[in-house]
Amino acid sequence: MHRYPDTWYSRTLADTRERPVLSGSLRVDCAVVGGGFAGLFTALQLARGGMRVAVLEAQAVGFGASGRNGGFVSDGFASGEAMIRARVGAAHAQALQDLSAEGVEIMRSAINDLQIAGAMPVDGLLRLRRFDRAEDLKAAATPDMPYLDRAAIRQRVASDRYLHGLEESTAFHIHPLNVARGLAAEIERLGGLIFEGSAVTGADYSASPKVLTMARGRVEADQIVLATGGYSGPLEPRLRRAMLPIATYVMMSEAAPELLATAIQTPMGIGDDRRASDYYRLVEGGARLLWGGRITTRAANPEGITRELRAEMIGAYPQLAPLKTELAWSGLMAYARHRMPQIGELSPGVWHCLGFGGHGLNTTAIAGTVLAEKLLGKTDRIALFAPYGLDWAGGPFGLAAAQGTYWALRVQDWWRERKSSNR
Repeated sequence: MHRYPDTWYSRTLADTRERPVLSGSLRVDCAVVGGGFAGLFTALQLARGGMRVAVLEAQAVGFGASGRNGGFVSDGFASGEAMIRARVGAAHAQALQDLSAEGVEIMRSAINDLQIAGAMPVDGLLRLRRFDRAEDLKAAATPDMPYLDRAAIRQRVASDRYLHGLEESTAFHIHPLNVARGLAAEIERLGGLIFEGSAVTGADYSASPKVLTMARGRVEADQIVLATGGYSGPLEPRLRRAMLPIATYVMMSEAAPELLATAIQTPMGIGDDRRASDYYRLVEGGARLLWGGRITTRAANPEGITRELRAEMIGAYPQLAPLKTELAWSGLMAYARHRMPQIGELSPGVWHCLGFGGHGLNTTAIAGTVLAEKLLGKTDRIALFAPYGLDWAGGPFGLAAAQGTYWALRVQDWWRERKSSNR
């Protein structure tokens, strides 16, 4: 059995079917390497377009970051609007933002149209601020995303830590592992093939058709999509050198609905807008609290990280000090140096689709969609991501820089909050 790590998501699977290991030879139109959201959305759209597609997953569908994350679906990119405009110009930046918003709706439609079991979608996201500045939030507010003052925030959460915020009604949160498995089931219903425990160990891109090899199998394909994310192995060095595998952490509380109700009175997801932010949400109808945050560039002791996350939780909600942590886990995300998705063509007929750390699940949905549109000859919207290529991420120096930047951001967050509290 291709087991998942022990998480709340793996403990609450709606569908526990196993998928076969590839054995023997197979011929398809497109082979997708990686069974996370990026690979699954690509394969889904290709199957809908009539291509014969096979997904090759080293472990199990959604094994990596796709099945372990916070479950938030909202628009925007990790790079931030100002940096995107500075790099590509206002019109191009708006087109990218429109794609990001479209990704939210693609994910929402997939869940609703496919009636994915155990998806658990819950509408709404509170973006809260812990220092006293509101002009930019008020300027950004819209009818779908109203500004919240301190009194309005207190109606939703019983915390003195938050001073200003926005309520984003178009965002939502989900059970990501059940959604990934639901997408896989639809790909199979459309005639696509999915193989688990089938790590690709070799590739010949010069052959016609191209060839991928596994321990027990071989796939010939006209097109290949590499969507391996933070778990990218040695198969394609160009991808490994262009991304940073960053670990992030999540903890799940015991079931304590009455205690949690003293702190959080909204089913919406919640995230603070610090540069080193925390994000959290109630699950199981308010019975448990899922809390995520922190990043490290090397695997850290989950117990130590959990203590840090608990300290953050109790700092925001002192009344939750008695709340016990039942489970904690981590996962690797792929970050690019430019903090944007990396979607494009490595060589004729070989495509890459990764770099989704920090963006939200909507980005995987739109990335797979525009890549599939390109392969099907429908649109060239993938070109909007061309300015964000496979830049060298810096190797060990890049990891050290990323960790140092994160620590510096945490200090900046602390200083801004300290100045606010002294006013």
